[in-house]
Amino acid sequence: MPEITGSLGIKEFYDVIFDKKDIQLSDKLLSTVEESHNFLKEFSKNKVIYGVNTGFGPMAQYKIKDSETLELQYNLIRSHASGTGNPIPPKYVKAAMLARLNTLSLGNSGVHVSVIKVMAELLNKDITPLIYEHGGVGASGDLVQLAHLALVLIGEGEVFYKGERRPTSEVFKIEGIQPIKVELREGLGLINGTSVMTGIGIVNIIYTRRLLEWAIACSSAINEIMQAYDDHLSFELNQTKRHKGQREIARSMRSHLEDSTLTRKREHHLYNANNDVAVFEEKVQEYYSIRCVPQILGPVLDTLNEVERILIEEVNSANDNPIVNIEKQNVYHGGNFHGDYVSLEMDKLKIVVTKMSMLAERQLNYLLNSKLNDILPPFVNLGTLGLNFGMQGVQFTATSTAAENQMLSNPMYVHSIPNNNDNQDIVSMGTNAALITKKVIENAFEIVAIEMITIVQAIEYLEVKDKVSSKTKKMYDAVRKIVPPFKKDKVMYPYVNEVKNYIINHQNKKS
Repeated sequence: MPEITGSLGIKEFYDVIFDKKDIQLSDKLLSTVEESHNFLKEFSKNKVIYGVNTGFGPMAQYKIKDSETLELQYNLIRSHASGTGNPIPPKYVKAAMLARLNTLSLGNSGVHVSVIKVMAELLNKDITPLIYEHGGVGASGDLVQLAHLALVLIGEGEVFYKGERRPTSEVFKIEGIQPIKVELREGLGLINGTSVMTGIGIVNIIYTRRLLEWAIACSSAINEIMQAYDDHLSFELNQTKRHKGQREIARSMRSHLEDSTLTRKREHHLYNANNDVAVFEEKVQEYYSIRCVPQILGPVLDTLNEVERILIEEVNSANDNPIVNIEKQNVYHGGNFHGDYVSLEMDKLKIVVTKMSMLAERQLNYLLNSKLNDILPPFVNLGTLGLNFGMQGVQFTATSTAAENQMLSNPMYVHSIPNNNDNQDIVSMGTNAALITKKVIENAFEIVAIEMITIVQAIEYLEVKDKVSSKTKKMYDAVRKIVPPFKKDKVMYPYVNEVKNYIINHQNKKS
């Protein structure tokens, strides 16, 4: 059971979001939150504190009567629960909740301890607030999306519960959950910040790492199918580049291929070639989509690691306004809610995921084009040429989906539009960036699924399933459980979707 202490890593997110482990709140954490709340309550007496006794945003110039301060918080939550579009899937919402719980537990927000306790209860009981995709500009953070979370915490709005969308009040009654206590600034404390974009971003990181492992597996298998020379993966060649990512991808591919009987040594063939030959029948070097994989996927890995570092920093940061500091006995006003860090990292991530999908699409094209590979029938067609079509139809899907990824990779980070009466005159669009990255990752899984089916068909045609590496054989067996060998044409979309679901939900063991 993960204990929340104010410091979370990817492992804790994986445990809670993917493995559905319960969380436990440490006594120190609860004490920190209570101390922060009590300090702010006392400190704010006879002082002007934004969001406690003032309006919000451009309305902050208006003083709020003491008798109306709690109504102010409820008004903020209800008015900003204005999202539209598709509901964000529960897995991503849970990650956002965990991120929000963690940042509020740092003691820099002054919220009532019930906020922490109820959010933990929702996570542990698998009750997921309804939050919509559209609404956040990512400057005062995810105001609209987080307002939908806050709406549930006050006992209103809707949730997903046991596979159904139901009113929060009904589910709270069934589970015996009491809404949070709104005593000071719980509305603002809940909706101010970057937790939705960060939560989505962390799930994006987990899925991208999974996707990268499958891309490595596919790239390694194609080296076997084509009986490629292995020196482009050699330690010696890749060590001459100082990039950690490139070196790691090459090492991983060498590990994947270590027991293959199909890849070849250049010194066994071309280095002993007859110098009298004018034209070599076989290619001296493979196409870039085979030979340059460490150089292409290396930057993907390095970028992914950096994105993870930044987002873990964000999730363990105070991203609220104002900021309570008990040690200094003061309250500081600023802009920690701004999402530029997350927005930029999400744009970087979607660019490298798009490049992965482009590599998969080019490798797929290489397998399908008999004039390029010289060993496989057109479209890896195991049936009758002309009468049957093999993988011809699904290539259109892969190509169009790769094109969509290329279009979606335009940055959100530089798409600021002033709003909020120009109070928010430069914004991050971080939530949009995270959600578009989510879409790019899902697209990439589709392309890799099509590539994997094609790889397995190629292995079938060449009759080399007993010669490929043990890791490629595992991939082959996994796909074959879903897609039987076929010569006659099949309706392909169920197979593609099943393989996609398999690779999304199964991590290829790191080579």
